[in-house]
Amino acid sequence: MDATAVRTGTEGKTWGGGNQPLGASYGKLMMWFFILSDGLTFSAFLAAYGFSRFKFIEEWPIADEVFNHFPFLHGVDAPMYYVAFMTFVLIFSSVTMVLAVDAGHHMKKNKVIWYMFATIIGGIIFVGSQAWEWANFIQGEYGAVETRAGRILQFVNTDGERVALEDFAEDLPSERTQLTRSEALWYQSDSSMPTVNYTEVLAGFMADENLLVRTDVINENGQKTILSREESIKKLKDDGAGVVQGANLIHNEYGAPLFADFFFFITGFHGFHVSTGILINIIIFFNVIIGTYERRGNYEMVEKVGLYWHFVDLVWVFVFTFFYLV
Repeated sequence: MDATAVRTGTEGKTWGGGNQPLGASYGKLMMWFFILSDGLTFSAFLAAYGFSRFKFIEEWPIADEVFNHFPFLHGVDAPMYYVAFMTFVLIFSSVTMVLAVDAGHHMKKNKVIWYMFATIIGGIIFVGSQAWEWANFIQGEYGAVETRAGRILQFVNTDGERVALEDFAEDLPSERTQLTRSEALWYQSDSSMPTVNYTEVLAGFMADENLLVRTDVINENGQKTILSREESIKKLKDDGAGVVQGANLIHNEYGAPLFADFFFFITGFHGFHVSTGILINIIIFFNVIIGTYERRGNYEMVEKVGLYWHFVDLVWVFVFTFFYLV
């Protein structure tokens, strides 16, 4: 018996399974699969952040006190202002990307070029701003004393205003050396030496009657607990172990070290996505300029990279909400 070949009408095409799913091309479908899997990854990170924060709710840093810097406004308390600016820039870049995709649908090459250029500039501003936020977080602002149990003791005046360690620590003669891997322990080194040590901080605190200790425990009013003068002295002498300035994966002057771990990991992972998006946007941007998609008769690649860009913007909205606002 002779075999009879059945023709489906899709021979020679990438998709050979009959009707195209959701009317999407193969490339766009794969982009949706990638976005779905990446969305689950970010969801897992944010869920882990939420559980950890709930567990350490009493000692979790207050975001308004951590992210209160603004460029060229040194010493001005501007809680969340710059983070809000970053978020606005990223969301606005999503708008310009929508306009680029729409211009591509109408085969308007010049408009695609300008809107994609604006999207790239927005992405670069966001990543640069994120690097600036990281630098401030790592460097710190006021400094604190870390207890033997790993808790954080900050310093305030009698009006409840934060006081930096350098403002009251006494300058005592001491022989301090930078801990390096070659001269000390091969597995441990100081990233940077604190400007003051614990002995200098304790001496300065004892000499200034207007200073109090603020613990990292949040009271019923949602504020950090401030100890009396007597309690502050006892806490410093009994539990003080060393000085911490800024934040890294081990120490954090703002509170629980886990907060710094999540901050570096989640915002770093998102920043990597934005940086990758900028790189892809630049490649597509130059392809638009040399007329690659004009010759193909469609701007589907702009649409694909647009899906990715909207995704990283949407993820940032959740990161901004859960990490900074809540």
